[in-house]
Amino acid sequence: MTQTDQAAERSISGAELRLENVVKRYPGQKSPAVESLSLTIPAGEIVAFVGPSGCGKTTSLKMINRLIEPTSGSILIDGEDIRKDSATSLRRKIGYVIQGGSLFPHMSVAANVAVVPKMLGWDKKRIATRTDELLDLVGLDPDRYRDRYPRELSGGQQQRVGVARGLAADPPVILMDEPFGAVDPITRQRLQDELISIQRELRKTIVCVTHDIDEAIKLGDRILILQEGANIAQYDTPDAILAAPANDFVADFVGAGSTLKQLSLARVRSLDLLHPTTAKVGEDTGPAVRRAEDAGDDAIVVLDDRDRPVAWPWLRQVRNNDKVKSSPRENLVTLDEAATLNDALDTMLTAAHSKVIVTGDRDRYLGVLDFETVTEHMRKTEREAAEHQLELQQEQDQQGAHADG
Repeated sequence: MTQTDQAAERSISGAELRLENVVKRYPGQKSPAVESLSLTIPAGEIVAFVGPSGCGKTTSLKMINRLIEPTSGSILIDGEDIRKDSATSLRRKIGYVIQGGSLFPHMSVAANVAVVPKMLGWDKKRIATRTDELLDLVGLDPDRYRDRYPRELSGGQQQRVGVARGLAADPPVILMDEPFGAVDPITRQRLQDELISIQRELRKTIVCVTHDIDEAIKLGDRILILQEGANIAQYDTPDAILAAPANDFVADFVGAGSTLKQLSLARVRSLDLLHPTTAKVGEDTGPAVRRAEDAGDDAIVVLDDRDRPVAWPWLRQVRNNDKVKSSPRENLVTLDEAATLNDALDTMLTAAHSKVIVTGDRDRYLGVLDFETVTEHMRKTEREAAEHQLELQQEQDQQGAHADG
C-alpha cells in the first residue's frame, strides 16, 4: 500500500461546518455585506473562498470564529451552534492563520506556537512535546528554530510558524485568510505544498480565503466562488468548475485558458518517478559513488535517518569528502507529490538538475521527476482533450443531421 493509500484510510479529524442563511449588515450600508449565505463544508476537506474584492469572502470567514458577529442566521460546527459558547472559548477551538503569520515579535517560536495550549491549561511537558511535533510537521527543525525569534526568520518560515500555531490545540476547523499572499512565488508554492502534505496527514476542515483562482484550484477540494453580497455563483470541485462554469460570471472569473488550468489539476503523484542513486548522511562516499557510476547517474540524492532528502550533490562534489555530507534541509528545493505539474515545470526550469525531488508524508523521499516526463504527460492530456472534443462535436453534428432529416 502506498503512502497516499494509507493517508486516505486515516480518520478525519475535522468537523462538518454548516452555514444557514447567514446575513451580515453594517449600519448605514444599503446592501448587506453577506446576504443569506448557506452552504455545507464536509469534514476533512479544504474549501477555498474566492471572488472579487468586496464580495464578502473575508467577512464570511471571520463570522465562523465570531471575529465578526453575524446579523442573523446560524453557523454550526458538527451540528452545534457556535453561539453556544463564548466567542473567546470558540476561538480557542478554531485555528486561525493569517497573512504573514502575525507572530508576537517579543516571543520565541516555541512560545508563539504554545499560545493557545497555554491558555487551555496544558502542562509544560505536553506543550513542549506538541510544539516540537508541529515544528517538525511544518518543516522546521525544532532544535534549530524553537528558541529563535520572528525577526530571525524569513517570511516563509514565519508563515510556517503561523500554521503550526493554528494547529497547536488540534482544532477540528482551521481558518486561513490569504495565508500565503505576502511571500514570493517560489516560497508560496512550497507553503502550498506543505499545507497539502499536512492536510493529507491530519484531515482537518480548512476554509481558505484567497484572491487567486490558481491557488484555489490547487488547494481546494471544493471552491466557493462568490459574487457581491457573498451570493454563491458556484460551489463545486475544481474539476467541475473548470469543465462547466455555472454562468458568465464564473467563466469570466476563472478566466481564459481554462484548458491550461485543467492541466494544472494533474498532480505529480500521477506520473512515474525516476529512482536515481541515494545515500545516507554519514555513509562512506566510495560505495555511494560506485553505485552512482554503475547506474550512470551524475548526482546522488542524500537522505537523513528519516528518509528525508537533505542534499543533491554532483558526483564531483561527493568525491571531495570521505563521508556523505548533509546540508540544511530547507535549502533543498523539493516538491510534494500533490504538487501540480505547472509547479513542477516552474521548479525544474530554474533548477540546476533540470529535475526535481518529490516527497510524500513528513517529507519522505519518493523519487525524482524529470522535465521530459512532465511535458509528455501534458502533451498526452492535450491530445486526449482534443480527441474528446472532436468526438463531442461529431455527436452533435450527427444529432443535428438526424433532426434535420
